[in-house]
Amino acid sequence: MEISDLPIDKKIILFDGVCNLCNASVQYVIKHDKKDVFRFVSLQSELGQKILKHIGIADKNIDSIVLYQPGIAYYYKSTAIIEITKSLQGFFNYGLLFRILPTPLRDIVYDYIAKNRYHWYGKKESCMIPTPELKAKFLA
Repeated sequence: MEISDLPIDKKIILFDGVCNLCNASVQYVIKHDKKDVFRFVSLQSELGQKILKHIGIADKNIDSIVLYQPGIAYYYKSTAIIEITKSLQGFFNYGLLFRILPTPLRDIVYDYIAKNRYHWYGKKESCMIPTPELKAKFLA
């Protein structure tokens, strides 16, 4: 798939495909994405790398999550999480309260968790393979 083939009506979450915390978060978003807003791409995939290059983020500078809205914007770190929660139903809107904190302060917490995520949650030997039912939500 090429950048020009990305669905323009979906928000694309790029995630660390070997991180257990990231995979659990993706499963959580899928479960609560009642309006079918999101599609998912592993950062380690060829498409994930193409998207990062297209939006100008060096893959060595990103450590776990990017939200990309084709032709509109992209977000990373804590801002990506806040933007994702805006599209989820119910309780998750309370996460928007963290928006009152300055981005650098939110990102300090984000970076601490990202730095320790493999130690705390472990990692897989390879990227998650979606079930046949979920395959349509994954772009690569």
